[in-house]
Amino acid sequence: MLKGFATFCCLLFSGFCFAQLGGESTYQFLNLIASPRQAALGGKVITNYDYDVTGGLFNPASINTEMDNQLALNYSSYLGGINYGTAAYAYTWDRHVQTFHFGVTYINYGTFDGYDLNGASTGTFTGNEAAVSAGYAYQVPYTDFYLGANLKVITSKLEIYNSIGLAADFGAMYINERLDFHMALTVRNLGTQIKTYAGLQESLPLEVNLGLSQTLENMPLRWHLTFENLQQWPIGFSNPSRTTTDLDGNQTPEEKSFFNEVLRHTIVGAELFPDRGFNIRLGYNFRRAEELRIIDQRNFSGLSFGVGIKLNKMRFSYTHARFTGASNANFFGLQIDLNK
Repeated sequence: MLKGFATFCCLLFSGFCFAQLGGESTYQFLNLIASPRQAALGGKVITNYDYDVTGGLFNPASINTEMDNQLALNYSSYLGGINYGTAAYAYTWDRHVQTFHFGVTYINYGTFDGYDLNGASTGTFTGNEAAVSAGYAYQVPYTDFYLGANLKVITSKLEIYNSIGLAADFGAMYINERLDFHMALTVRNLGTQIKTYAGLQESLPLEVNLGLSQTLENMPLRWHLTFENLQQWPIGFSNPSRTTTDLDGNQTPEEKSFFNEVLRHTIVGAELFPDRGFNIRLGYNFRRAEELRIIDQRNFSGLSFGVGIKLNKMRFSYTHARFTGASNANFFGLQIDLNK
């Protein structure tokens, strides 16, 4: 089974290997963290196959019957007055048709003061973007493989400019129930702009992620290992602030080793008591830590911590994470079981 999944991953990955990263494409909000649980585990967890209905936004292969009639609402007061959130709902039609998944991702960039070329005020303007998705997953008959897909309609308004896009996510997952081991691959945001902002066609933020996770046999802890942005190598850039100067005034830019590049693609996380009513979650994102690292100063960038609490038919989640050297971000989530 593992050999078959590895072959599938290689074929799928080779077909969509285009280098894109932040700042090089439009609709960047599509790759923002979807939930507090995901944020606490490092930001890109794709291997959970359980009640967490928000997980279907990042990996449609994780859509399953445990998500039936679950409604999730997530919110984050992000950075610089930016607010964004997600919502997800799943409904199981029957045992044969299985489960349908629906989701919304929304971001509001706040209010800005506008000025013309001469510095005269033109009033205020706003910016916001949203994506509405529908997804479905399918178990390959007589195997431990699951396949899923999301179709997303994207709208964006930035000042007087508007754009509409269409995208799809594809996911594959292998589950070994005996070992409680999961392996997953996602290819996200394959699509195009239907309407451009000002006549210039821009690419979407393609992202390829590979994840592994397992619950330890004699301890109530599930570890997560995720390799993000596999569509681009290298992923790191030299930081000008880390350029060194010798006594003769010669400058040497920051050097990045092969091992450093590997780490920048790596995210690790752990969830204590994953199947209980109270969960403790911890994650570390190496790329975020490296990009925010300040020489001779510890700022704990890359670390994230969260908790989850279940009370009757509601699950509350909270995560605290550091995304800049100046401030932190807080994530709040509520999942409601609508079953009688």
